[in-house]
Amino acid sequence: FTKRRYESGATMATMTTGKLTSRQSLFVGITLFSMFFGAGNLIIPPLLGLQAGEAVVPAMVGFLVTGIGLPVLGIVAVGLAGTIRDLAARVHPLFASVFVAAVYLAIGPCLAIPRTSSTSFEMFEPLLPAGVSLEVARLVFSVAFFAIAYLLAMHPSALTRLLGRITGPALIVLLVFVIGAALFDPASVQQAAHASYASAPAMSGFLTGYQTMDLLASLTFGIVIATNIRELGVTDDAGLAREVSRAGVFAGLLMGLIYCGLAMVGLGVAAELPGATNGAEILAASAGMHFGAVGTVVVAAIFLLACLNVCIGLISCCGTYFADVVPRVPYRMWALGFAVFSCVVSNFGLDAILTFSVPLLNALYPMAIVLVVMGMLHKVCDRMPLLWPWVVCLTAVVSIATALRDAFFAGMWLPFDQLPFADVGMNWVVPALCGVAAAIVHAAVRRNKDAA
Repeated sequence: FTKRRYESGATMATMTTGKLTSRQSLFVGITLFSMFFGAGNLIIPPLLGLQAGEAVVPAMVGFLVTGIGLPVLGIVAVGLAGTIRDLAARVHPLFASVFVAAVYLAIGPCLAIPRTSSTSFEMFEPLLPAGVSLEVARLVFSVAFFAIAYLLAMHPSALTRLLGRITGPALIVLLVFVIGAALFDPASVQQAAHASYASAPAMSGFLTGYQTMDLLASLTFGIVIATNIRELGVTDDAGLAREVSRAGVFAGLLMGLIYCGLAMVGLGVAAELPGATNGAEILAASAGMHFGAVGTVVVAAIFLLACLNVCIGLISCCGTYFADVVPRVPYRMWALGFAVFSCVVSNFGLDAILTFSVPLLNALYPMAIVLVVMGMLHKVCDRMPLLWPWVVCLTAVVSIATALRDAFFAGMWLPFDQLPFADVGMNWVVPALCGVAAAIVHAAVRRNKDAA
């Protein structure tokens, strides 16, 4: 969506109607889908399908809430209330600086960028000759991968159109073949659910959805979608929310279909790979089972290109943000630092990255969720500014303390463990509601004091 398209008169109708045409809505939806769908979206659903087994339906329902529903709401909230920094600054400027930096680091060098290399390597691993050291191969692969990604991040314009027009559609076509093969050759007997999905599969799926990181990503690029729609002529809040929602429904339906299909791939190989620990391994095995060596090679090549594209974008995005925050360090140095750091992290392997991601995302996601909900209701919340710090800060105390315990002191008792919903990882809900009550009381006390 460029200004040139706007100036050409293609969108003159939207200037008077405040509504996008069907074609424009389709373009927005495709853009939104392309921005969301990366390595994590490919590797998490197959593992969920394999581990959930007989409980795959409720597990997928929970996953779709966090994997699709919350990111779409995040896009709408940012479009209505401003950038992620605008939302977080309603709590406190210092909180905004720390939270926004943490989000960019999470979707960048700490988790998402290393995961692109690790995922690509997992797809190439079956093609390595026998006897090759996996550690050495992973190191060589990651160095080459991030060297190429860094160089392309310095000059992205030459390959942006090529990657966007070829690798994205090719990946979708390949996924159709892989998913179609799984659907036409389903597992004869569904496996029992693993322990993590046996007791509360829907809630386990909800928490698994954190690992897509799409809610955090929606807070960073939601403003881009909103800006594109405004340039197409829709500027009022109601029209903006409507058009973003339409795009979100399209992107969400497409992602939902792919997610469910990928979960079926996991179900199909559960008997052959009962101990699989990541989705890349599952997809490689499924492609090999149904298409032989050719399928494995094609899957590996497509994953490499898709992950490289995502990696370039993330390095550019994070480098640009931190170069703006700390202008004394130029963009090239930030990008190089993120590439080197991500290369080191990626050599711990995909399993280690996914394990590390759980506590970090458990700390950030509750805060992001309450910010999104309050952003959707920003006209109401802004009338009582104390709501923002009370609700977010109480949520942050619980989510950060619990995440630190889970990461470094597993099994240690916390008073938050006695709160409702603690057994399903939602012990922050009641404190968030208490924050609403505390803000109302605080505002009343302040009014009485001012009146006196």
